[in-house]
Amino acid sequence: MSGLSTFKQSFKGDIVTPDDDGYSVAIARWAANAERPARVVAFVKDTDDIALALKYARTHKLQVAIRCGGHSPSGASSAKDGLVIDLSRYFNYAVVDPEKRTARVGGGALWGTVENEAIQHGLASVAGTVNHTGVAGLLLGGGFGFLTGQHGLVIDNLLQATIVTADGTVLTLNESENADLFWGIRGGGSNFGVCTEFVLRLHPQRRTVFAGKIIFPASVLDDLMKVLSQWWTTVKDHEGIQQVLGRDPAGNDCIMLNVFYNGSEEEGRKNFQKFYDLKPVIDLAREIPFESLNALSNEMFVPGSNYYMKSVYQSGPRPEITKSLFKRLSELNAAPGNEIQHGYVYEYMPRRVTASVPEGATAFHRTSRIVTGAAMKWNRNTPSIEDAAKRATRELTDIVAEAEAQVSGESNSGYGNFNSEEQAQTTVDGNGVRMPDDSNSRLLFGPNYSRLQRLKAQYDPENVFSKWFPIIPNPDA
Repeated sequence: MSGLSTFKQSFKGDIVTPDDDGYSVAIARWAANAERPARVVAFVKDTDDIALALKYARTHKLQVAIRCGGHSPSGASSAKDGLVIDLSRYFNYAVVDPEKRTARVGGGALWGTVENEAIQHGLASVAGTVNHTGVAGLLLGGGFGFLTGQHGLVIDNLLQATIVTADGTVLTLNESENADLFWGIRGGGSNFGVCTEFVLRLHPQRRTVFAGKIIFPASVLDDLMKVLSQWWTTVKDHEGIQQVLGRDPAGNDCIMLNVFYNGSEEEGRKNFQKFYDLKPVIDLAREIPFESLNALSNEMFVPGSNYYMKSVYQSGPRPEITKSLFKRLSELNAAPGNEIQHGYVYEYMPRRVTASVPEGATAFHRTSRIVTGAAMKWNRNTPSIEDAAKRATRELTDIVAEAEAQVSGESNSGYGNFNSEEQAQTTVDGNGVRMPDDSNSRLLFGPNYSRLQRLKAQYDPENVFSKWFPIIPNPDA
C-alpha cells in the first residue's frame, strides 16, 4: 500500500491492515451488521498519531471513521476501504478530581469506566443507559440517561474538550477558548474532528438506587398506560422509566418497565406503588449499587448480534399509539419463520432541566418531547432478514410519526444517537470532495444547521469527517 511503510515508521501506536493478525477483532463492532472492512485501522497513542493518520487518509483519499466504543448501529465507527482512527486502546481512561467534582475522560473510554471511578468518591456523571457504550459517541450526539432529569444532557455537563481537527491542529475547547467549536461539538457529533479528551462535571450521588425490570402481561396494557400517563404528569426529576414493548424470554407478549428512583428501595417501591398494584408477573427491581444501574440492559444489547434502530419523538404518553404499536409488534413477532426480535422503546426521562437550556445554546436541537424508537435484533444475518428488519423499523416509527399530531413530521427527526440510517455519499465537485446527503442532518439540527455549516466550512471544508449526520460546509449559510 503506497506510503504505508513511511506512515508506520512515524506512528507510535499500532497499525492493523487486512493482512495482520487481529484484523477481524480490530474491525468488529457492537452491532455485527455495522462492521465494515477497513483498509487501515490506526490505534492512535497520542495527538501526533491522529494528525499523521488524518494526513495519510487525506493524501490517499480514504474515508475516515472514528472508533471510540464502536456502539453505533449505523456503522459510523467503520469505514469500508477507509481508515479508522481507533481511540479504544490508548485513550480508555477516566481520572476523577473529587475536590473539583470533575472527571478527565479519554476519547476511547466506555461509560462503565467513568461510572466505576466516579462513584468511589460519591460522585456521578450523566451517562447513557448501557454501560458499554462509548463516552464520545453518546456525548457528541447529546446524551440522555437516567440522571438527565436531575442534571440535564451529557453535553450540559461538558466543561472542556480536546480535539484534533482535519488539518491536524490540536485545540482546547471550552466557554472561553474556541467557544464556537465548543458550541458545535455539543450535539454536532463527530463532524469537526477527533475528540481525545473530555472534562465532565460530576454530581454528588448516593451509593445505591432503586432500579430494575418490572414485567407485565399484555392483558394489562390499557390499565398500565393509564397509570403511566398519570405518573408522567407529576414526574419528579430524580426518577425515570424505560418502557419496552416486545416479548419476554418465554416468547409471551409483554410490557417491560426499567424503573429508576434515585433513593432507597422503600422510597422507590412507594413511588411506583400504582404500577405494582397492576401485579407484574416478574419484579426484578431492587436497591442496587449505582454503578450497576447502566448494566441492567446489557443482556438486551449484547455485542456481536445484529441491530437496527430508528427513533422518532412523541409529545408524551399516548395510550392509543402504544396500543397500535403493541398490536403490530405482536403480529411481527408471531409471523411464521420470523428470526427478528421486534421491540419498541420509550424513554420517559424528565425533561425540565434539559428544556431549561435555551435553544441555540448548544448545537443539540432542544426538545421537551420524549425519545421513542424501534429496536430490531437478530442473529443470522442475511440480506433478506436485514431488509425485513428495516421495513419493520420504518413501519413502527411511522405509526408514531403519523399519529403524533403534536410533533410535525417536518420536525420529527428523533434522537440522533438512536438511529441506524447510514448516510449516502456522492461526489459533487471536480476536486473529488465527497459531499453527503444532508437531508436528515437538516432535520436533526433544525434551526442550528446553518451555524453548523459555517463552522464546518471553517474547520473541515474538505468534509473529512462525514460518518454521522454529516454537515455540508457552507461559509455563507
